[in-house]
Amino acid sequence: MKHKPVVVGIDGSPAASVAIRWAAIEAAALRSPLHLVYALTPGDSPSQAGDVVYKAVAQARGLETGIVIDSRIESGSPSAALVKASGTAAVVVIGSRGLGVMLGALVGSTGLDLAANARCPVVVVRPDLGAFAGVRVVIGYDGSPASNVALDFGLRHAQRHNLAVRVIAAQPTGTDLHRITEDELRAAVHARGGQDAELIHITGHPAEHILRLSADAALIVLGARGRGGFAGMLIGSVSQTVLHHADCPVAVIPAAAADG
Repeated sequence: MKHKPVVVGIDGSPAASVAIRWAAIEAAALRSPLHLVYALTPGDSPSQAGDVVYKAVAQARGLETGIVIDSRIESGSPSAALVKASGTAAVVVIGSRGLGVMLGALVGSTGLDLAANARCPVVVVRPDLGAFAGVRVVIGYDGSPASNVALDFGLRHAQRHNLAVRVIAAQPTGTDLHRITEDELRAAVHARGGQDAELIHITGHPAEHILRLSADAALIVLGARGRGGFAGMLIGSVSQTVLHHADCPVAVIPAAAADG
């Protein structure tokens, strides 16, 4: 069976270098090829792009010798190139800007565009986190289609990497809208083989609880927009808050990746 590739966006930055590292490890775990994508925007030098791609391929090859590596230079914006690549990918990986810049720019427009529009899960890796650590995958769950895909993605990732699983269903206070029960949470997780997962059903702001309960996480997984989101919002406030503040890589399931 042909495995879908792990796609990683590259631009020669420290953030991209950290993303390549995460993506190469994931490609090896999935036994998938690794596709490196560089977006050539107006004013970029083709020779510089070629140099960035050459160095990125060398880095990936040095990390995981057994994976197939492909690279390509696409014309246009990074988000457009990566959304296009997401149509046939297992996952798209990018580095956030990180490094303590102001909140609005921490993830950047490319990350938010991808989280809203990609057709597969998107993993955002911050460059200022140092060595990868963590013992569990933390999954946010609210019963939405995207959070069901998040459950599948998170449980499989944990199994591949021998990590524990913590699933959090946080219910906003003062409303019964979209509230799921503990039984519904348990049924959803167990139906996907997560009998060993730790389940937390709690009242309060979802983003705050997810961040508080992910101090020892290797990965956080959540839907781009939950059941309580406004129809016009492609990425909700919970996802944005977690992307900006998490101390580990974050996987976001866009609405398009949950369709069908």
